[in-house]
Amino acid sequence: MAADHNLDDTLLALADGTRRAILARLSDGDARVTTLAEPFRMSLNSVSKHIRVLERAQLVRRQVRGREHVLSLNIAPLERAAAWLVTQQQFWGARLAALDRVLERRSSAASTIGNETRTSAARRKGTGRTR
Repeated sequence: MAADHNLDDTLLALADGTRRAILARLSDGDARVTTLAEPFRMSLNSVSKHIRVLERAQLVRRQVRGREHVLSLNIAPLERAAAWLVTQQQFWGARLAALDRVLERRSSAASTIGNETRTSAARRKGTGRTR
């Protein structure tokens, strides 16, 4: 279940706009933590908490160079999450298409029965009238 845990961490990390923005910035190349924090209207401590979530999901790697902490993007967890999503899309797409076909057949059959019932009722009404 380690794969599920990693997927959970990845999806949790991606669920926040600030973390997605950090990942987008890192897609341009490595960056210092302080540089990543600059565009956000929050404290460095708050940005660091977001970075720790990204590190737990293994989406970013940290290198300590003296006093500087440099982060880089690791796309492997994103690739695993994307593969899982594709699998789910294929699985549920096939199931929903099959359900759609069943419902269409039932709807078509019900429509045919409904037409036959209305025709029979109209005939009965027509034969029961006296003029």
